[in-house]
Amino acid sequence: MLTSLYSGISGLKAHTKKLDVIGNNIANVNTTGFKSSSVNFTTMLNQTIKGATSAQDGRGGTNPQQVGLGVTIGSIDQNMSGGSLQSTGVTTDLAIEGDGFFVLENGGSSLYTRSGATTFDEDGNLVNSANGLYVQGWMAGADVDGDGKKDVDTNGDLEAISLTSSMPARASEKINCTGNLDASAEIDDNHTTSISVYDSLGTKHTVELEFKKVANNDWSYTVTNVDGANIDSGDTGTIRFDTNGDVQGIDAGNTGTFTNLDGDGNGNITDAELKAALPKLEVSPTGGAALNQTITLDFSEITQYGDVAMSAKAETADGYAAGELEGITIDSAGVITGSYKNGQLETIGQIAMATFNNPAGLSQEAGTMYAESNNSGQPVISTAGVGNAGVIKPSNLEMSNVDLSKELTEMITTQRGFQANSKIITTGDQILEQLVNLKR
Repeated sequence: MLTSLYSGISGLKAHTKKLDVIGNNIANVNTTGFKSSSVNFTTMLNQTIKGATSAQDGRGGTNPQQVGLGVTIGSIDQNMSGGSLQSTGVTTDLAIEGDGFFVLENGGSSLYTRSGATTFDEDGNLVNSANGLYVQGWMAGADVDGDGKKDVDTNGDLEAISLTSSMPARASEKINCTGNLDASAEIDDNHTTSISVYDSLGTKHTVELEFKKVANNDWSYTVTNVDGANIDSGDTGTIRFDTNGDVQGIDAGNTGTFTNLDGDGNGNITDAELKAALPKLEVSPTGGAALNQTITLDFSEITQYGDVAMSAKAETADGYAAGELEGITIDSAGVITGSYKNGQLETIGQIAMATFNNPAGLSQEAGTMYAESNNSGQPVISTAGVGNAGVIKPSNLEMSNVDLSKELTEMITTQRGFQANSKIITTGDQILEQLVNLKR
């Protein structure tokens, strides 16, 4: 008799906990990055009245006689499936399509979240909007690939990502020329083009290039009018074209490089092609910038075709003035790129992602955050787009994955379960009352 009462009490406790979980799910139906949970029940110990017997002496066996002692919580499981994405139009709102987590720094330890509502604080650090914890990643550093831009080393230690408010000036190092010099032009015909270059202080200077036909297939070039700078050397030379109209060589006083070497079995060179070095212009700005600035002139893309209009020009030049940050973009790999008022784009940093073998095993923390647990596995740090980390969707937020209709249905069935267990207790109480009344 008392066993049924205690079974009813265990049922009330279990269904109360399930209602707590359902209530928390419903309360967070609109919480960014929230993951719903579900309760699984399991039986408690059974009281064995009579054990099972085997068949013997012409009689069949009998099953055990057992009475259950109630119910308890078997597990509370997190549903780590992705929620739907909602567009916000805010650059720093980030959603994840995949299994990854953002990494937050919390006083020397790491927490993890799916809530990508971030912003930049007064010091330019990328932080979680809800709690101000630093979003972890890698800052751009040295130029690894030689393009003159900063690169991100994702093998380094995680660090806070902060904006680079200004970009220093970069002195020009190369001018690329393209277009055509008309092969049918008369001797002494010329063609002029100009382009802007920058010194080490970011001051702009205009470089003028004059091409002059000096012989069939030969054109001289002269660099003139570098305003605010003195030309030290390399201002003249001759471009030689082959019969196909392509650059064959450049006479500018520079050394060349042997290419396409052939040799015999004794290590002797039998054939080689001499490739002329690109001419170098050396200038010294007069406004306090670094002296002896070297600018390479690349004429390799210029052609000499007949009856084709003169179009040779200085197409591009590297280098730029200093510039202040005016905006940022974040791509699907989490790379943050700054746009500066000098017209340049530069990588600022990259957001890190963490994945776990068992994300459902993470320990829930306040603020829609998670901590590593004994059953989650250690975090695997990578970038978005690697493995199952997923990709980042900027200007979006991941909504709660709570299925409201399912939760309301679960609430009804749980309420009925609670009522039924209450009935067990009241029924048991009535029987006990009748037993007490037998004494009267």
